[in-house]
Amino acid sequence: MSAPANQAWSVVAPSGTAKTVAGTLVIVYALITMIPLAWIVMTSFKTPPDSIAYPPKLVFTPSIEGYCNLFTTRTRQTPEYIAALPPAETECDRVVRSRNMVIAGPSNVIPRFTNSIIIAFGSTFLAVFLGTITAYAFSRFKVPLADDLMFFILSTRFMPPIAVAIPIYLMYRTLGLSDTQLGMILLYTAVNVSLAVWLLKGFIDEIPREYEEAALIDGYSRLHAFVKVVLPQAVTGIAATAIFCLIFAWNEYAFAVLLTSGTAQTMPPFIPFIIGEGGQDWPAVAAATTLFVIPIFVFTVLLRKQLLRGITFGAVRK
Repeated sequence: MSAPANQAWSVVAPSGTAKTVAGTLVIVYALITMIPLAWIVMTSFKTPPDSIAYPPKLVFTPSIEGYCNLFTTRTRQTPEYIAALPPAETECDRVVRSRNMVIAGPSNVIPRFTNSIIIAFGSTFLAVFLGTITAYAFSRFKVPLADDLMFFILSTRFMPPIAVAIPIYLMYRTLGLSDTQLGMILLYTAVNVSLAVWLLKGFIDEIPREYEEAALIDGYSRLHAFVKVVLPQAVTGIAATAIFCLIFAWNEYAFAVLLTSGTAQTMPPFIPFIIGEGGQDWPAVAAATTLFVIPIFVFTVLLRKQLLRGITFGAVRK
């Protein structure tokens, strides 16, 4: 029996079996990639002995000791001293005293986390802002030696950034930018702006020039047409570019270790040095990692629709 004449059919459309197989593979891949993240979250709720138990414990009694150790500094005291103290007022006090320690004060995790937010989001904003303007200029105007300039911009990504770490360190020390939020923002912006220009130029090239020409005929200025016509249509590309730039700035480790030590130190170099009594405090490290993942995860989830549209932008033409 032939198919109805009014039904459209494509020779490239996947069959039902192909869709099932593809969906199954995607789900399996997603589950496998989520195992390390799930294990980190589980470890953050273990006690130090449970975190290093062999074989690893999948069933355990949850504890907030890792988070208590992350947000506080502790000192070891004698059992007699701890017995003379008034009753514990918080759960963290009780947990810490069970290890013959007392809370001496807050840790540096909040300042380090704040530095990560300011530096990562600040550099992402500047990189996307400068990248959008530069990409628009290359896309819409006749720039002399445009191809050579675009290649030069791209060439800054050819080598690993750490290859120029020593010259940057010497320059920052001379300019007084070492261990400052401004210095890290400028550095991450310089690294990310080339990626932003190349990504955004592709998105802006896909926006028809006729829209701007119509706006100019209606009396809009070039800047007004850019803001009112181009930017709303380029929002998907801007969102996708912002995510890629933020991921780099958020996770960058080498420059953060070399150029910061205290005032502007971010979370990546801070997490490995969370030391507990008698060795590495793995629940505290896992708790810091869990806390560190949350902002980038939330940011990506909020922009997931724009990210998907941005990745497929221009792939289908009518």
